[in-house]
Amino acid sequence: MAEREVPWREVPRLGLILWRIVPVVMSLLRDRKRWLWFGAPAVRSKRFHERRATVIVRDLAALGPTFVKLAQIFASRADLIPEPYLQALSTLTDRVPPVPWDDIERTLTLAWGAHPDAVVQALNRAPIAAGSLGQVYRARFEGRDVVVKVLRPGVEAVVNRDVRLSRFIVNRVYARWPHVHVMGFRVVLDEFDHHVREEMDFEREAMHCLRMRERFADEQRLRIPDVETSLTRRDVLVLEYIEGTRIDRLDPQIAQGLVRAEALTEILIETYARMMLRDGVFHADPHPGNLLVDTRGRLVLLDFGMVIEVPVATRKALFETIIAAIRRDAAGTANGFYALGMVAPGTPPETMTALVDALLDIAYSETATIERARVVADRVMRELFNWPIVLPGELVYFARTAALIEGVGARYDRRFNSIRVASPVIMRMRNELIAALLGENGRRETVVNWAATLGALAGTAYTVVKRWWPFESREIHNQSVATALKTES
Repeated sequence: MAEREVPWREVPRLGLILWRIVPVVMSLLRDRKRWLWFGAPAVRSKRFHERRATVIVRDLAALGPTFVKLAQIFASRADLIPEPYLQALSTLTDRVPPVPWDDIERTLTLAWGAHPDAVVQALNRAPIAAGSLGQVYRARFEGRDVVVKVLRPGVEAVVNRDVRLSRFIVNRVYARWPHVHVMGFRVVLDEFDHHVREEMDFEREAMHCLRMRERFADEQRLRIPDVETSLTRRDVLVLEYIEGTRIDRLDPQIAQGLVRAEALTEILIETYARMMLRDGVFHADPHPGNLLVDTRGRLVLLDFGMVIEVPVATRKALFETIIAAIRRDAAGTANGFYALGMVAPGTPPETMTALVDALLDIAYSETATIERARVVADRVMRELFNWPIVLPGELVYFARTAALIEGVGARYDRRFNSIRVASPVIMRMRNELIAALLGENGRRETVVNWAATLGALAGTAYTVVKRWWPFESREIHNQSVATALKTES
């Protein structure tokens, strides 16, 4: 079927989607011109934006699992979605009513060739989690506690239809209004379409889970569940059950000293740095529901349905861009953005250089106080929504990972500083990162300099598009890096 065609049987669904989104789009257009094509901008209060954000979340939830899953990605896209809508979308995570047990039982019986109670024991009929694509149940198998994850019956057909209709709508809009934000929506939709199909294949998820267990077998601070391969099918996944607390609900444990917030952010940074930079294969669905902390303070990583493989060329381009940023080379950093495909077509180089200058001003701000630094950040935040930035392919998921780390750090430490936490972590990893990116005979000194400050720049880059963190003075930053390099030499 051509993208511009909609079968008659799908017209009612297309109508329902349009009925939900067109009023919101019209309201957003009136923000710029009261009468859509002319007039001054409509007056909008903070309260109005909050109410409209609530309506958007309600309408997306009503449209079902495809749009809930899409919201999880858009909730980390400050380049496309301004506040308070960004925060509202983040509350939509997996807020989907569960499928009745009879439908789940039928799926399990077909998958296992026998009634579920004849295969596993103590199978609880009430799900412990009801996600947008699957539901999870507690059970026992051969004396071990397990979880049984079942694909929502019929969800593949629903997702395929809704993605097809969404692409139809976005392409029509882009044909009439080729704006950078519409292009950004197209990029996210294309990436979602590719990876959500993989996420609905539980045999693939089991393979990635086992693969990650092998890669991190030497990491005692991290737990990844084992897979019951004999019971796993394309639409059923059986895993070891691991008790834990969601990473965003640890306030009591931290208050009692059972969990150290700084240690938690360190293992998060180290785990994702290894996945993204060392291995080029990483867990790309990092929302708090997929990250737990067990009773011994170990990080538990769940749900490997969305695992992204990053080509070496992309990792090297990212590396070269970071090198240019460390040197405060605005033109070189802007060229890196072009190489990574982060710039909308037709954007003049001088426009990107101006943006990079603003970002580097914040990264290396010499302001003496947090308040003054926030003034600079506020200026960029107000302007960023209109910058010609598009996050393509894997970079969409890099942004989600940065959102997770920044959010966890800031939740438990009001003065969370990515520089202070990430730099020593990356320094400890320098040898394996050198080997992975440049080989053992690479330019060692350059890479060591880069490793010493990668964490700082990674944290700062995301901060610009998501939130304000308390800046330390440049002198303190330089002193910490100099100390690290002196230790290395």
